[in-house]
Amino acid sequence: MEQILHVNGMMCTHCKAAVEKALMAVAGTEKAEVDLMAKTATVTGSAPMQALIDAVVKAGFEVV
Repeated sequence: MEQILHVNGMMCTHCKAAVEKALMAVAGTEKAEVDLMAKTATVTGSAPMQALIDAVVKAGFEVV
């Protein structure tokens, strides 16, 4: 299953890496790709959406 999150606060490749790392740490995530220009994170796997949102927020970013 593929889920897309809209993430605010990402400005650089370090932000991109931080969001991807946070998403990959969620159980059930198989793949996480962040697009800085589109401000999106695409997650493949069975991770619950709320767990993904919580991980991004905990990393210091906002999910809208």
